[in-house]
Amino acid sequence: MQRVAEHFYSISISLWVGGLWAIGYLAAPVLFSVLDDRALAGRVAGVMFHYVGWLGMVVSAYLLVFLALKKNGAALKCGVFWVVLLMLLLTAAGQFGIQPILAQLKADSFPREVMESAMRDRFMAWHGVSSVLYLVESVLGLLLVAQQGRGLR
Repeated sequence: MQRVAEHFYSISISLWVGGLWAIGYLAAPVLFSVLDDRALAGRVAGVMFHYVGWLGMVVSAYLLVFLALKKNGAALKCGVFWVVLLMLLLTAAGQFGIQPILAQLKADSFPREVMESAMRDRFMAWHGVSSVLYLVESVLGLLLVAQQGRGLR
């Protein structure tokens, strides 16, 4: 059973970090370059980011529990544990902090699109904050992939 948990640990990291990179740096840019309707591209990208955020929270919860049990209480001394925890906090900040603000700005701009409204500058500023947090999380994900073996020792 321990081998299954270890395999699931590695697979989970691959799915989470792969999802971060595939959605953020492949799918979303393609949507904006292919679709003529930027608002539609933004809505579709937003849904994908929402799902990858939930995937990240579920996977990080598993990883934290796995590491805590694997390390018998010494997880706090494991760098992989702290990378996962930081990535979880960044994901939660995006999901429960920044995304609701962006959604409210979109709602406040209705019936116009947010980028055509007085809310444009605030939306762009919060979108920039979200992008920076996502970039930091993505780079931490690469570190997690590179260091994941340390969580198994």
